[in-house]
Amino acid sequence: MTGGALAGVRVVDVSRVLAGPYCAQLLGDHGADVVKVEPVTGDLTRSWGPSRPDGVSAYYAGLNRNKRHLAADLGTSEGRELMLELLADADVLVENFKPGAMTRWGLAPDMLAERLPRLVHCRISAFDPDGPMAGLPGYDAVIQAYTGIMDLNGEPGGPPLRIPMPVVDLTTGLLALSGVLLALHEREESGKGQRVDISLVDGAMSLLHPAAANYFMTGAPPHRLGSAHPNIAPCETFPSPAGEVYVAAGSDRQFAELVSFLGAPELADDPQFRRNADRLAHRHELNAVLARLIAALDPDVDLARTLIAEGVPATLVRSLPQVLDAEDVAARGMVTELDGLRMLGVPVRLSRTPGSIRTPPRPLGADQVAGG
Repeated sequence: MTGGALAGVRVVDVSRVLAGPYCAQLLGDHGADVVKVEPVTGDLTRSWGPSRPDGVSAYYAGLNRNKRHLAADLGTSEGRELMLELLADADVLVENFKPGAMTRWGLAPDMLAERLPRLVHCRISAFDPDGPMAGLPGYDAVIQAYTGIMDLNGEPGGPPLRIPMPVVDLTTGLLALSGVLLALHEREESGKGQRVDISLVDGAMSLLHPAAANYFMTGAPPHRLGSAHPNIAPCETFPSPAGEVYVAAGSDRQFAELVSFLGAPELADDPQFRRNADRLAHRHELNAVLARLIAALDPDVDLARTLIAEGVPATLVRSLPQVLDAEDVAARGMVTELDGLRMLGVPVRLSRTPGSIRTPPRPLGADQVAGG
């Protein structure tokens, strides 16, 4: 196996919490040499949730593998000199400090760009760093509320709900990764680095499909639909003898295959249900019929495998332990173990230069401490 697609790329990660560390971890998964520089007090996530005796929490562990671990007080001369030393031969800097912090430490972005013209500087912020909300802190759940995601999530008539995974931070990390890779690719032609700017608000806004597209076209504000889909029917959860089952018959063909499987093929020709637009207009009538048919299914039938084999996207709603112990997940290596620590695997698979998990997350300052 080679060193990965990004072997030879050097990354300095001085970001904290989630989006930045996730971006840097993904770079490390594919072979980049990533140095994580934490405050001497440690990344805030080291104290979030269950932890090992060495100070590695479960939350921290999920975002900081495949990195070297340094600690530095960037407000000291020792910390500044360490940063300049690391950046001298770095390709990428990932940071998420408030505007002005880098300048106070003698590491102003313009100075770095002049001194290190090939550096790709990835700056992650909560809001537009040059806008009216510049410098204000933001966390995933707050941004979910601020950008309307939380208002869209929940049961009809119920209160808005936070999506339990930090989707804003994770999406922002993925967008930051794509920006870094774009800038590295362009540097091959120009020989010059550039700044990559991404905010949590931008990341959240990119998730507003199809709600935003529907609103732009109709002017009608969306309403909470629970597990249903605003543009497709049927596309929601129904109770079955084996547990809750999610059905997503997104096309007329899939709907015909679904009702045929359920023993009611005539529903595909019913004028109320023949086309997706018809099914949306008669969603409540359709759901009542499907609920009755699905409730009568044989509880011993493997609904996920059977329905998907019939061409209908559907599955029993599985619990997290069921997913993490599933045969297909294990076969893909999406749950793996290193030094006794279970973790999620590398989701992007390359045929010649695959990513890998080489080093586990480590204690604070395991490789070096400066200025603390």
